[in-house]
Amino acid sequence: MATTERKPLLLDFEKPLAELAARIEQIRQLAEENGVDVSSQIRQLEARAMHLREEIFSSLSPSQRLQVARHPRRPSTLDYIQAISDEWMELHGDRCGFDDPALVGGVGRLDGQPVVMLGHQKGRDTKDNIARKFGMASPGGYRKAMRLMDHANRFRMPILTFIDTPGAWSGVEAEHQGQGEAIAHNLREMFCLDVPIICTVIGEGGSGGALGIGVGDRLLMFEHAVYTVATPEACAAILWKDASKAPQAAIALKIISHDLKNLGIIDEILPEPTGGAHSDPLKAATTLKESLLQNLENLNSLSNQERRELRYEKFRKIGVFTEVAH
Repeated sequence: MATTERKPLLLDFEKPLAELAARIEQIRQLAEENGVDVSSQIRQLEARAMHLREEIFSSLSPSQRLQVARHPRRPSTLDYIQAISDEWMELHGDRCGFDDPALVGGVGRLDGQPVVMLGHQKGRDTKDNIARKFGMASPGGYRKAMRLMDHANRFRMPILTFIDTPGAWSGVEAEHQGQGEAIAHNLREMFCLDVPIICTVIGEGGSGGALGIGVGDRLLMFEHAVYTVATPEACAAILWKDASKAPQAAIALKIISHDLKNLGIIDEILPEPTGGAHSDPLKAATTLKESLLQNLENLNSLSNQERRELRYEKFRKIGVFTEVAH
């Protein structure tokens, strides 16, 4: 089957890298046309390009990390599930008449261990994104997720969730179907489950839409992912009536992985390939699988009661701080 090479989707801060890559290719073509050996010069330029890439991606601002987290070619829930699982069978429906494509899930095996995996699913293009509501789940999606988690609890299978949504679907229809109740129900029930639960922010974790599948024993987060109570654009519009101040809001919200680790909200940062997870999805999937297996091994050594108590204490500590008088 004939395939066509896709043009890279460049973010604003990646333009110097694209210009350098174009220069390298131009020199290579001229050398071939004129029979000149410039291999040493090309190696130097390629080393310079790698150094520049590392420099750029090691010093991204919160708003730039948000761009990386929203990259249309960033690996999705289904991409990771297919890459890390030995077997996988998607299950559909909330048993109330709905099957939300924005939240997918099913049963599979991770290194031979039966698990239930579920998460938000964004689209790859405009048409697919519209069909999947840009990864914004409806009440039916959260009820489907809870049905799958109940199934996992009944058959003693660990639960792995993958968070990647700007927020829950906020349409009038979603409100009519009980969006708030569906998310609140999940929050309550996930605290009561006996089996290990590992949640991973793989892209954009936004508001209650993320929390609806975000209560777990471990909360992992990819290096360039973001996790926030509201999108920076929404925060800027609320506070300053000006969405253009989103970069300022992104800094204030502490949305990046290192800030959240320091605040005690997430447990582990998963390093990404230089250039982001979309630059080498298989390497990112390998990092994710290794972390999941290690955390599952640790959690499986605990009793059901120990896991529930530690899960409860973990979330009770979030937001606790001590004021020091000066």
